[in-house]
Amino acid sequence: MHALATTADTATELAGWLRLQHLSGVGPVAARALLARFGLPPQIFAAPFEALREVVPAGVARAIVQPPKPVANSQLALTLQWLQRPGNAVLTLADAGYPPLLLEIADPPLLLYIRGRAELLSRPGVAIIGSRNASAQGMQNAAAFAHALSAAGLTIISGLALGIDTHAHEGGLRGTGATVAVIGTGADLVYPRRNLDLAQRIAEQGCIVSEYALGLPAMPGNFPRRNRLISGLARGVLVIEAAAQSGSLITARLAGEQGRDVYALPGSIHATLAKGCHALIKQGAKLVESADDVLQELQWLGGVPKAPPAAEDEPPLLAALGHDPLDADTLAARSGLAMGVLMGELLALELAGLVERLPGGLFQRCK
Repeated sequence: MHALATTADTATELAGWLRLQHLSGVGPVAARALLARFGLPPQIFAAPFEALREVVPAGVARAIVQPPKPVANSQLALTLQWLQRPGNAVLTLADAGYPPLLLEIADPPLLLYIRGRAELLSRPGVAIIGSRNASAQGMQNAAAFAHALSAAGLTIISGLALGIDTHAHEGGLRGTGATVAVIGTGADLVYPRRNLDLAQRIAEQGCIVSEYALGLPAMPGNFPRRNRLISGLARGVLVIEAAAQSGSLITARLAGEQGRDVYALPGSIHATLAKGCHALIKQGAKLVESADDVLQELQWLGGVPKAPPAAEDEPPLLAALGHDPLDADTLAARSGLAMGVLMGELLALELAGLVERLPGGLFQRCK
């Protein structure tokens, strides 16, 4: 069901799906059971109470045989108007273009609201997720991995959140594979608002998808639920920076339950944002250090751009800093610099984007 396809038949078909979507007590699992038993929504709503009662509880069966609620009618008008805009589409569970990988999960959405290139949902992809409060290095890693994997032809899937998600989308847009944003609001809204410009570029060059009805605002329960779609659309999930209690670990767990590969980028043993990744590795996630590692695990053909060699004139202080966070005293002893000189050089490197200042008086290189 595509944009501008707003014929009378389409409106009738969509009305049935929206009515089913808005039935109280009917989630994706129950709806799929009803569809399997009775067929498309018109057959469900024409079924007798006794037959419905064999599939769903009595209260739900009574709701099905009642006339449609006003909310379904108002959603129909809103959705038909939204479909008039170029690039907007709705896919139902019965459509041939429904993403095949989502059909494998336990509870695929009845409807997918789409802005942009719907075909990306059926192409091979990798999800890249991680902390909203990511370090500068983590965000650079997300963008670099996403760019390399997208350049190899894989679609980058993420959740449009700040931090790792944002930079994964940016990197994905720079490659041929583009990017898919799975959002936790209606497809006509953007959350967070700081990503309004990014969302527009994704809608033009990639794809934005939501299972939620148009106009539904950001609600806390939406985001953990949408995570199953991020992993469900992907062949593998890469976690870059996650605290021990991060929501990214929920997505990784869902990925494992869905039979998807899970990859994790290791970090310093002193870094809070590495704890979640290290926990995943202990649980069996594949440790990766480069995009090539991911491509090899996926047995994906095609090369990726190699990282440029390190500059020969790299500041000695960066070599002394290494790749783990260090405090100023340890760095002074390691570099042989007086504290005043050291802090001046650290400031210069920080302003140049080469060093990041972490909580607790620690410093870490960014490149």
